[in-house]
Amino acid sequence: MSERKQHPPEFKAKVALGALKGEETVSELASRCGVHPTMIHQRKRALLDGASGVFEHGRRKAHEVDEKQVKDLHAKIGALTSHICLCGVGSSIWSQSFARQGYGSLGIGWR
Repeated sequence: MSERKQHPPEFKAKVALGALKGEETVSELASRCGVHPTMIHQRKRALLDGASGVFEHGRRKAHEVDEKQVKDLHAKIGALTSHICLCGVGSSIWSQSFARQGYGSLGIGWR
């Protein structure tokens, strides 16, 4: 069984634009580009659905904030700050404590 082809976005856009132009039938375009006709219809629909986004100037969607992740990050910042204050920079207790918690030898790595 062969693996699925992963086409870059530029290729998908060219195929969808070719379908919109209508110079070839979907079957002709599919055989020329080596994709299934259903994919061409899906890409054409996606292009039409997202076309209005090209003309939206200054209307950016607000970034969604993951409150749980923010809370977890604030907790880690607090823990790291308390370690710095209690242990001092460069202390062997600091290094051992952070190494046990998975932060690396300097206490600044990520899990």
